[in-house]
Amino acid sequence: MLYSPAPLHIPDGFLSLMVSIVCWVAAALTLAAAISRTNRSLGERQIPLMGVMAAFIFAAQMINFPVAGGTSGHLLGGALAAIVLGPWAGMLVMTAVIAVQALLFQDGGLLVMGANILNMGLVTAAIGYGLYRLADGRSKTVKLGITGVAAWLSVMAGALLTSLQLWLSGTSPLQVVVPAMLGVHALIGVGEALITVSALGFILQTRPDLLGAESESSKAGKGWILAGGVISLFVVFLSPFASSHPDGLERVAEDLGFLQAGQAAPYNIVPDYTLPFLGQTALSTILAGALGAITVGLVVLLISRGIKAKT
Repeated sequence: MLYSPAPLHIPDGFLSLMVSIVCWVAAALTLAAAISRTNRSLGERQIPLMGVMAAFIFAAQMINFPVAGGTSGHLLGGALAAIVLGPWAGMLVMTAVIAVQALLFQDGGLLVMGANILNMGLVTAAIGYGLYRLADGRSKTVKLGITGVAAWLSVMAGALLTSLQLWLSGTSPLQVVVPAMLGVHALIGVGEALITVSALGFILQTRPDLLGAESESSKAGKGWILAGGVISLFVVFLSPFASSHPDGLERVAEDLGFLQAGQAAPYNIVPDYTLPFLGQTALSTILAGALGAITVGLVVLLISRGIKAKT
């Protein structure tokens, strides 16, 4: 069965079994550390904030923006999640988003889910937070500038890691896939940087105490949580207006001739972010997006409360 292109995520068939297993092991070890570290620092009232962040990132990832050459991109959100929640909680949020996208929406393969989690969730969170810490004690302008660079580099790191996985899998030669992936994602990274800086600028203006692993985010009030939920649902309503151009990975796969190596999921629940009984309509996309945002938010809440219960 051929793969029906979905934004950004690697489908089954692009990576070899060995590379997929190695990525799963690396992702599992990192997530084990993330759970352990989050277990030590998670505040009771930080839990709803994690759910809202997961819902927002899921919704924002549905909005593909056009870049040059008939290609599109969308927010990854790893840097933003890590900066707001801290790196370990941010990794858990990103993992939940990517897992729900694969399991419920068939966006990304099941065998390669470890690679997608590693590339889009764990690496982006680590780089985004690590570079943001360089801005400790500096002015708001410097913080936002470093945030933009961190967000851009997180996209480039994810693209580079994906390129190496494709090369090690024998899907595409290294000297071909690396410049192709980095070239298109250099432009997509600009969009990531602009969105991340805008979101962080808003938070710095309204609730700077929410930022970071050792922040006062556990004191986030109900009004902030409600506002985040409303914003997430508003973003979902914009999803029918997303760019229909192929995303960076899909464009590279098409140009380099390995797009047809991708395999579709063995089942369909909410394929292509539309509800099957409503067809390919704007309402179908909006309702599917709302379902996804609510689902991923609830998943993160359940995971967070499970972690908190063990403390």
